[in-house]
Amino acid sequence: MRKTLLILAALALGGLSSGAESADAPARREALRRFQMGCQIRSDKFNYVLPEVMRENKVDMWIVTLQEQAYDPLYDDLGRGYPGSMLGYYVFTDRGGDRIERAALGIDGYMLEQCGVYDIVTGPDLAAFVKERDPKRIALNYSEEIGAADGLSHSSFQRISKALGEPYVSRFVSAEKLVSDFRSRRVATEIAAFSEAGQHSVELAERALSNEVITPGKTTLEDVAWWLQQALLERGLGSSFDMPSVYVTGKKGIEGLSNGRIIQGGDFLAIDWGVCVMNFCTDVKRQAYVLKSGEVAPPPGYLKAFDQAMKVREVIKRTARPVGTAAAMLKTVEGAVAAAGFPVMKVFNQPYAGDTTDVMIGMHSVGNTGHGAGPSMAFFNPKRLTFELKPSNMISVEFFAYTPLPEWGGAKLRVPIEDDAILTPRGIEFLHPHSTRLLVIK
Repeated sequence: MRKTLLILAALALGGLSSGAESADAPARREALRRFQMGCQIRSDKFNYVLPEVMRENKVDMWIVTLQEQAYDPLYDDLGRGYPGSMLGYYVFTDRGGDRIERAALGIDGYMLEQCGVYDIVTGPDLAAFVKERDPKRIALNYSEEIGAADGLSHSSFQRISKALGEPYVSRFVSAEKLVSDFRSRRVATEIAAFSEAGQHSVELAERALSNEVITPGKTTLEDVAWWLQQALLERGLGSSFDMPSVYVTGKKGIEGLSNGRIIQGGDFLAIDWGVCVMNFCTDVKRQAYVLKSGEVAPPPGYLKAFDQAMKVREVIKRTARPVGTAAAMLKTVEGAVAAAGFPVMKVFNQPYAGDTTDVMIGMHSVGNTGHGAGPSMAFFNPKRLTFELKPSNMISVEFFAYTPLPEWGGAKLRVPIEDDAILTPRGIEFLHPHSTRLLVIK
C-alpha cells in the first residue's frame, strides 16, 4: 500500500510519466535546459578564464559578497544561491596549479549545489578561511566606472573589513579590471547562448517593423514598443532596455520615441533594443521606411543612405582586430573609414556640411548586459578604451552614418547601424544575422 501511494504521489508531482507527457513538461524542459547551459558556462569560465585573469591581474584571492535583497551584479555569473539573513561570500583563491579554488561560504541552495562547480559550499567562517590561505592581494568588487564590478556596498565593506582585520584590509584592491576580463573573455558555450539571444532580437525587431504589427496612419510608436514587450513576456525573455526605443528620424533629428506619435507614410523608423536570456543581453538596431501612398519602393535617397552605411560597416569589419588597446584600435578603424571616403565626426550628431557621408563610431562591449564590462571602442567608455582587446571579446558594431537626402533638400539622414559580434584574429564575426537591407512597410 505504501509503495502504491508513493507511485501515485510521484505521478501527481510529474516525477513519473504514465505514457502521456503533462502539459507543462515543455516548460520544465526549457527551464532545465537553461539551467544546464548556465552550469556549463560557469564550469568553463572557472576552469579556463578565471586562472588566466586572476594571474594577469596579480590577484591571489577574489571575494564577492552576497547579501539577501542586495545581490551582486555577478550573482548569475557565479551561480546564484541563498545567503540566508547573513552575509555570504563567493571566494576564489589561487593556490597554484592549473585551477582556482572555489568556495561559497555561507551560501547554499539547490541551483548552486547541483551545478557542482564549487569545491566548498557553506564551509568555515571567512576570517579562518582567509587566514589559512594568507593571500597577498585580495580583490573586492568596487569600481568607479564598471557597474558589474561595483556590487560591494559600504556596509558590506565595513563588515568584511571588521571580520578580516589587519594585515588583510591593507591588501584589498579593486576587482574592476579582473571583473572586466572575467566577463569579457568568452568560452564557446557563452557564444552559443548569446547567439540564441541575438536570434530572438533580430526576429522580433524585424517582425515589429512590418505590416504584421504596423498599419500606417493607425499604429503608434508606443504600440510597437508594447508589442515587443508582450513578445518578450510570451517567450520568457528579458530585455536590456527599460522600454524598446522605437523612433522616427526626421530632418531635425528624432521626431518621436516610443510615444503616441502615429506612424505615417514617409517615416524613417528605427528600433534600438536588446533581448536577455541565460544571463546574456544583446544590443541591436533595425531600420525601415514607410511607403507613402503610390510608392512601391523607398525613394533613391533613402536607399543610397542605407547602402552608404553598409559600405562603412564593411570597412569596419575588415579592419578591427583584437590587437592592442581599444583606443588604439578605434583610431585605426576611424583612419580606415576616413581613408575610404567617409569623414569621421568629432561631435556626436553634428555631421559636416556638404555631400559626404559622415560617420560616428561607438563600438562598445556587449555580453551579459547591453553595454558590457569589457574593452570598448567607444568615446563614451573612457576607462574601457584603455583596456586591451582580446580574441573572444564581444562587441556591438555600432555606428551612425549621416548621408544627405535629395528628398530633404540635402539635409542629412542619420542611419543607425548596430549588430553584435565577436572579435577574432580574422576580424569581426557576427553572432547573429546582421542587418543587410532597409525594411519596407506598406
